[in-house]
Amino acid sequence: MRYIFPVTTTTQSEPRTVRIETEAVYAALSAGALGAVLGAVATWGTALAFWGWPSAGGFAAIVAGAVAIAAAATAYSRSGALPGQEWRRGLRSGRAVVNVVSVTIAHAALAALATAVVYLVLGLGFVGMVLRPFEGAVLGAVSTGLAAYLVYLSASRISTQRLSSLLLSFVALGTLTAMATSPDPDWWRFHFSELGTFAAFSSVVFNGTLIAAGLLVTTFAAYVQSDLSALVTTGRLTSRRSRSVVPALLVVMGVMLACVGIVPVNLNEPIHNLAASGMALMFFGLLGSSPWLLRGMPRAFFLSTAAIGAAFVAAVVLFVVGFFGLTAFEIAVFALIFGWIAIFIRFLGVTGQKE
Repeated sequence: MRYIFPVTTTTQSEPRTVRIETEAVYAALSAGALGAVLGAVATWGTALAFWGWPSAGGFAAIVAGAVAIAAAATAYSRSGALPGQEWRRGLRSGRAVVNVVSVTIAHAALAALATAVVYLVLGLGFVGMVLRPFEGAVLGAVSTGLAAYLVYLSASRISTQRLSSLLLSFVALGTLTAMATSPDPDWWRFHFSELGTFAAFSSVVFNGTLIAAGLLVTTFAAYVQSDLSALVTTGRLTSRRSRSVVPALLVVMGVMLACVGIVPVNLNEPIHNLAASGMALMFFGLLGSSPWLLRGMPRAFFLSTAAIGAAFVAAVVLFVVGFFGLTAFEIAVFALIFGWIAIFIRFLGVTGQKE
């Protein structure tokens, strides 16, 4: 495949880890300079507080997100030449683009939200303080430079384990942000999908999180397929179907998750519910087929899978009998799905390792 950005080669005198750190520093310096200029311009002749709208924090979050887009896309594309990433060169162009887009969106959203939270906390600590051009430039340089540095390092070292952590962090932060900014404090009395029904920022965040997370799950599936193929080749896993069936189920889950965000419940309830139900069914299929498809994994993994499966069934029963409402049921299923993914990836990473 052709990379979106040129891939540099390294020499023995310049290890790849040093090259990545060097490029991350250059990215931070460039982004910091841009942030300083924009921070000074934003506060020039205008008294801006840390948080609110308009505010220094709002502008900083936007700039940090934009810088993170450039840093993540560049770093992830260039990382295809690193050891352990050789399999990415055989991906089709369309699949490669989806991977770059999903990784980029997740990093950009995390950078923007993290920057916003920092400025919000500063605003709570320095009540009534307004920023002049000097403070705006300094804070702009620090926030954008730090965002570019951390994002570049993260995107350069994407692995299955790191991608699962990125996925969980992205979903958790996006969902919590939507909850905290919802214009209706009683949204939880209806259902979890209520967060995506408002003509407000919270719904944009919620639906956008689901769509981007769905894309990220499809990228995650490609990494899982590579890891499973390696375990099948070495004989650690006995079922050859695992390297095709498990990633396929994950891809369908990702598509269904994205559809939940694309079609909010107030736009088309049947399609929305069909997508949500389809994701749950694919997850249940993964749980049920694990003893056969993933034979060779540690026993503790299957015990954990059985426990999560039992919890899934218990949640369904408790919802049917009316013990708790739809919102609690949806949150429970959501937590079980991503909890199992985290456990699966941890065991996938250690299976086959030499003691």
